[in-house]
Amino acid sequence: MTSARLVTRALARRRRGGGPDRPDATSDYGGRVTSYTVPGPGTTETEMIAKRSRFLCAVRRVESEQEARAFVDERRRVFHDARHTCSAFVIGPDRGIARSSDDGEPAGTAGMPMLEALTKYHSAPDISDAVAVVTRWFGGILLGAGGLTRAYSEAVTNTLAAARLVRRSLLHEYGLELPYATAGHDEAVLRSTGVAVVGVDDGATGVRLNLAIPDSPAELDALTALVAQITGGGGRLTDMGTRWADAHV
Repeated sequence: MTSARLVTRALARRRRGGGPDRPDATSDYGGRVTSYTVPGPGTTETEMIAKRSRFLCAVRRVESEQEARAFVDERRRVFHDARHTCSAFVIGPDRGIARSSDDGEPAGTAGMPMLEALTKYHSAPDISDAVAVVTRWFGGILLGAGGLTRAYSEAVTNTLAAARLVRRSLLHEYGLELPYATAGHDEAVLRSTGVAVVGVDDGATGVRLNLAIPDSPAELDALTALVAQITGGGGRLTDMGTRWADAHV
């Protein structure tokens, strides 16, 4: 088997998650978070009834604490007739910001259960950049501390189950100059291995491809080797920096 095919297969295997030296799915070797789960676009709502009390939960993606608090205030204004507007949010790749509010419910029976449901969701335990707001209308029957805790937690879990969740990954972008004669073939090879081609610019003497790969030394090594193979050693990658992007790039 040629070395070019070996490099191509190695890069493809690493993208599928195979290989003995695969980095952790959410962090690199230094413990830095490089990918996590976020809610998709828009607001997801679900509703449930517990002993005649109505619980309306909304989950939305946010980029800052200010944005999260603004969404909580918006829900409070819209549903001003409700008795409680409880909330929880977590923000940042490393979840550096995490807040919750009981909004008049007995301490620890609303906000904290919501936050735990948000951060320990079984299908996405690494979710972040998310706010959950539960609006409650009292139905005349006391639920007790245990009942409130279960209801607020279940409301958030149900809404996460209904929401579209996506991966957010730290990508490193590189530029690659190619002559017109081989640009089409080389681009096809790069795409076939899973390298994201996020931009194509025509120049006077050739084509510039903007490539994006997960930000890790292993990914860069594999890409560098592949570029060397398909360009006969003439291709050079230009570092264009990092950015966060959703899974569909």
